[in-house]
Amino acid sequence: MNLFDRISEDIKKAMLAREKVRLEALRGVKKEFLEAKTAKGANGELSDETAVKIMVKMVKQRKESAKIYEENNRPELAANELEEAAVIEEYLPKQLSGDELEAELKAVIAETGAAGPKDMGKVMGVATKRLAGRAEGKVVSAKVKELLGSM
Repeated sequence: MNLFDRISEDIKKAMLAREKVRLEALRGVKKEFLEAKTAKGANGELSDETAVKIMVKMVKQRKESAKIYEENNRPELAANELEEAAVIEEYLPKQLSGDELEAELKAVIAETGAAGPKDMGKVMGVATKRLAGRAEGKVVSAKVKELLGSM
């Protein structure tokens, strides 16, 4: 079952269980999926890879919103955003640990033949595709910079 179908099924389950936050989060995800499916050039299809990218973006948005709400002394709104982010994260691939990330990046560096900090763009191009949804971009970038800086 692809992610779109899984989300649709889980919306029904959330409605029956009367889980308000889960239902709102999943409806938001489905809305984004439908927009992506009907976008120009999408052919009415939504690959799981594209779906994961959409969900990663949604989690990031919710976390940023929560941070803003916290700064503006609105903890109840921040809590809601974080709860929705947690629901969406359940559908994302397992995040890599620090050691796993480092091992993957060392393989990418070896594969691309990177010799130092000047090759960061080359490494990041491959790494972001390979690690999509499994590691946050900022974390990947910092680790690549660290690894290439020590060469």
